[in-house]
Order: sequence, then structure tokens, then C-alpha cells
Amino acid sequence: MHAGCARLAIGKQRPYLYSAPQLEMTRGNKRFPADRTRRRLNACDRQGPNFLKVPLNMLNSLDLPGRPEDTRVVVAMSGGVDSSVVAAMMHAEGYDVIGVTLQLYDHGAAVAKAKSCCAGVDIHDARRAAEKIGIPHYVLDYESRFKEQVMDRFADSYIAGETPIPCVSCNQTVKFTDLLKTARDLGADALATGHYVRSATKGNKRALFRPADLDRDQSYFLFATTQEQLDFVRFPLGGMPKSRVRTLAEEFGLSVANKPDSQDICFVPNGDYAAVIRKLRPNAAEPGEIVHMDGRVLGEHNGIIHFTIGQRRGIGVATGEPLYVVRLDADERRVIVGPREALATRTILLREMNWIGDQPLDEGDEIEVFAKVRSTRPPAPATLRILNGKAFVDLANGETGVAPGQACVFFDSDDETARVLGGGWIHKTERTGTWAVDFPQAQTPVSAA
Repeated sequence: MHAGCARLAIGKQRPYLYSAPQLEMTRGNKRFPADRTRRRLNACDRQGPNFLKVPLNMLNSLDLPGRPEDTRVVVAMSGGVDSSVVAAMMHAEGYDVIGVTLQLYDHGAAVAKAKSCCAGVDIHDARRAAEKIGIPHYVLDYESRFKEQVMDRFADSYIAGETPIPCVSCNQTVKFTDLLKTARDLGADALATGHYVRSATKGNKRALFRPADLDRDQSYFLFATTQEQLDFVRFPLGGMPKSRVRTLAEEFGLSVANKPDSQDICFVPNGDYAAVIRKLRPNAAEPGEIVHMDGRVLGEHNGIIHFTIGQRRGIGVATGEPLYVVRLDADERRVIVGPREALATRTILLREMNWIGDQPLDEGDEIEVFAKVRSTRPPAPATLRILNGKAFVDLANGETGVAPGQACVFFDSDDETARVLGGGWIHKTERTGTWAVDFPQAQTPVSAA
């Protein structure tokens, strides 16, 4: 066992394992219970001169009661530069910091994968960062939970003709549920992450906002954060640009200062998600017909898992006109194609909606919001309607290529400091044309551009 590092196994029947007093950590040749690590830090603990390199306006940033030295913070350390800097900042500020890294899947195929998070090399990098900072570090075995809650859902969603976002599912079901509970078991007062998003107290509750660095904006991926989770989680990087984070990493002497950012889905080697789905669900890629909206059968495909709404390239048919995937019929194993204008969407039906606005939603409510249907799209005007216990979103200017399985996220404005109001998973869409779904209409018609 490495100094300052421990490993916990998270069992399926007992997902959070041990309470803090039962845990043991090691430093050098000494072993002691984890609950004894809550102590007042001295100057040596703060890594000497590194403490002085943190700008004063970044100190006391967690908005928690009590003194930092009396406050325990668990930092989710992925092995990247962002979470490593968070851990270093919190330690330099004087908080009682514990680093935690999640082992989420079999790393055998991912060890050499430089641009994915949570791979085996990242666990090594997180441990090195924790040792450099001088904090205890745990590796939590969440493989079974991650497979069940994220990987299996990812595969089943594609089989159902959807386009899932596994990073949102991971935040929703693993990081901000299981890891948060483990942080509480460790006696933490807060869980800190390296996400680029801001949170602040608004009135009598915590609220979620877009970050200062909009090029790194991760607010879309955190729409499912509940109010209870938001009260406990902190995002120390929300107010600074990425360039400043890398500068801080260098000043703290962290080896990950120039490490590339993760870009791919962590459990999908080389971006071949279809291969992962076939491994998880061997019968997933069943052939079927490629059908034009007008009813013509244009050809065959080797599985709807290879397609997504709005796709143009790689459809496998040539008709002399640009064709796009406009619908995936999982029951009939059909890929329906048509012209670009058939992708126009005006109304969305959501499932599993999460709302963190100031006022609760009631039956019959119609609320003006700004909605994002993709992480790369800007927030656009929309109306959220609650009807018969269901959530509908009317897009004022319409959208193209809205795919079931993606997220629709609400903001209170379209400016750079917008507040996140919540969101939900896109279940169905209403489009113009043959394949329109019968949706209850808004009182005021909306355009379907």
C-alpha cells in the first residue's frame, strides 16, 4: 500500500461499505483509523510556500460554516488537472482534505488511453497528486455500480433507439449519489469536484449557475443535481478560467499540470461505442430496413445502434438527395430517413425531470425558460408546461436533430451568468411530417424552424 493511500471495496449488497471509524489509512509504516485524520493543520501540512501561492480572493471559497481547519472536505479526484488543483487549493486553504478516486470499470483496455477519464493511469496520477499535496487518498471500487447504473443503461438506451449521455448518468447515479453518501460516511462536511460550474447561496438555498469559463461550461451535464446534493457539493473552479487552473497546477508542483483534458466516454475505447454495446448486449446489432418517410424501402442496416437522430454520413444508401436519420423505430428495427426539414422539432416530452428553481412546479403551470437540447447549443427561449403530470417543452424557435435520450436543460436566461433551473431526459419529440407524435398543443402555436 502506498503512503497516504487506501483502497475500499464497494460491494453490491453494501454499496457504501464502512462508516468512517472502521476505515484505516496508512502513512509510512503507521496505520490509524480515518476518523483520527480530523485535526488542526499546521504550516507543514499546508506544504510551506505552496500555501502562499493561492490568491487571497480564492480562499474561503466553499461558503461553509466554521473554520477551514475544522471542516472536512472530500475531493473527487479523477487524476486530471482540475480535480488535482481543487484538492491542492482546499488543502492550502487549511481544510481537512481527503482525496477519493473511483475505479469504475476494468482498466485493462484503457490504460494506454490518454484522453479518457477514470482509466488506470488516472488512478496512478490521482495518487501521485495526493502524495504531493500531502493528503490521504482512497480508491473506491465502484465497478459493479458503474456497470449497472451507467454502462448497462448506456447499452439499453442505444438499443431502444436513443442517444444517451453516460456522463450525466454517472453524475446522477454514482458521483452525486453513491460517492456523496461515502463522503458523509467519512465525516465530510462537503464534497468538492473539478466541474466547471458555479454554485452560490440565493435566498435561503444553494443555486447552480454557468461558470466563468463558458468554453468549459459543464452545467448541462449537472441538470440532475438535486437540491439536497447541491447543498453538499462544492465547485471551487467555477469562477476561474482553465488557463488559471493550469497555472495553479504548476505553482503547486503537480505532475498533471500539462495533462490533456479527457474528451471521450471513459469506458468506450477509441470512440467505438457500438463495440462496447455488442460486448454488453451480444444480440444488440440486429439488421433491419432503412425506410424513407414516404414509405420507400431504401436498403438494409446492420443495427440501429449504429445510428442517431440527425445523422447524415454513414447511412448506407445513395438516392441523389441529402438524407438524414429522422427517427429510429426500435420495435420494428427500422431506420427512418428524410430531408433536413423533417428534423424540425417544436415540442418535447420529458421524463425523470429534476427542478431546482425557487418555486415548486404545479399542474397546469406554464413557465418561460431558456432551454438547451445539446451541450453545445446556447440556451434558447422555450415554455415549460406541466400537463397531466407530464412535462412538455415548447421550443419558441424550434430545433433540429433533437434526439431521445439526450437532455433538455432549463436556464433562467440566455446570458453568461444564467442559473440552472433543472431539466429532464428527452423521451419523445413532436415534429412536422409523417412521423409526428400526437402531443397536446400549447395555447399559442410555436414555429418549427
